[in-house]
Amino acid sequence: MGHREDLLEGAKKCLLDKGYARTTARDVVAASGTNLASIGYHYGSKEALLNQAFLALTEEWGNAVGPAGRQEAPPLPTEPYARFEAVWERFIATAPQSVPIWKLQLEVIARLDTDESLRDAIREPQKEGRAGIAEAFLGMVPEDDPEKARVAGMFTQALMAGVMIQWMADPEAAPTARELTRGLRVVLGG
Repeated sequence: MGHREDLLEGAKKCLLDKGYARTTARDVVAASGTNLASIGYHYGSKEALLNQAFLALTEEWGNAVGPAGRQEAPPLPTEPYARFEAVWERFIATAPQSVPIWKLQLEVIARLDTDESLRDAIREPQKEGRAGIAEAFLGMVPEDDPEKARVAGMFTQALMAGVMIQWMADPEAAPTARELTRGLRVVLGG
């Protein structure tokens, strides 16, 4: 690996260990075995490097817990409620390993109102992520109906964040996949 890749890996480690606000350029240099000048040369600023590292971490997490990372799992049911429950069972099963990335995501969200560059950096990946969520969670092909995939992805993304916040606050009282499915049925009047 070159300095650029080493910096990115070091920044990812620092973000998970220390968080966004507490990671310094010196921390990244120490974790990457590079030098301070490399940050400016390859990324322009520490903030640009941390933004790129955050995006890489969330993409890696999505690949690890999404369908690509769950090859050993049985095929999902086709009946909508059964599929919904099966997908949520898989998602909730990843909660313990997902806590560090969700803590980081919550910190990043808290920074968005004061960090325009961070908001700009996540805007497009956010849209792509919603399409991926619609595909993974709901079996949709986003290209077939982009608007339907967009709103379904937004809905599911909102549930993901809410479930993880509840799980992080009190894993014993957090909703199960079955409870989420029952709640969906109640909300829809079924």
